[in-house]
Amino acid sequence: MEKEWLLWEQGAPYATGETDEDRPALTPYLLDGTSNAAVIVAPGGGYGMRAGHEGGPIAEWLNGIGVSAFVLRYRVAPYRHPSPLLDLQRAIRTVRSRAEEFGVDPSRIGILGFSAGGHLVTTAATRYDAGRQDAEDPIERVSSRPDLLIACYPVVTLQDPHTHEGSRLNLLGPEPDAALTELLSNELQVTADTPPTFLWHTADDAGVPVENSLLFAAALSKHQVPFDLHVYAHGRHGLGLAEADAHVNGWPATCASWLRMVGFAP
Repeated sequence: MEKEWLLWEQGAPYATGETDEDRPALTPYLLDGTSNAAVIVAPGGGYGMRAGHEGGPIAEWLNGIGVSAFVLRYRVAPYRHPSPLLDLQRAIRTVRSRAEEFGVDPSRIGILGFSAGGHLVTTAATRYDAGRQDAEDPIERVSSRPDLLIACYPVVTLQDPHTHEGSRLNLLGPEPDAALTELLSNELQVTADTPPTFLWHTADDAGVPVENSLLFAAALSKHQVPFDLHVYAHGRHGLGLAEADAHVNGWPATCASWLRMVGFAP
């Protein structure tokens, strides 16, 4: 692990203060080499906090299978949409624009998120742009499209009855606009250009219903986007690497196999 990199040296859009919580940043976990694949990790926490066990340990696991990683400190409540999405889009642009410096391949930049971080990454995987060529900031000229998506027990929809109400409340407030709720229900935003996706969930997840992953997988299938979907019969929400769960703890090896298949892991 190295020192963190602020995503905006001069302050983030919509920032209301100057604490760490107002200053989105990346903490790099870089491997030696010149063209490693890289994955940006977005921990979960209901858009109200960021769970530590879904950050650094995930980056270290990725390093262990030959992938460079970055843990994203994105803004959470009281910040609302679009701040978290802007933070992840900026992170993708930053890693891509500084790929040579980081020793990563700019055409192999993935995103991985848990729970509400899963909502953030599925949003970024369905809402991206090629960069603004007229931008003064060279980072903003770079594409924010991720090349690969991993979503772990993700919040995907913001619509009833399958949403996670706490995440929706923190992201959109107590009376969310119906059009924005639909726009940020990511199963409705999948296209044929959505990147290849790995999804896992537990069938009896009491925090975020498994339908979130099922809806996203169905949308990927409809648009013929390659995906892996793994649903485990039992397991609580928020398992992370699931090391203590004998049934679910195989997901990292399964995901590593998928990363090798798609050319992200050696």
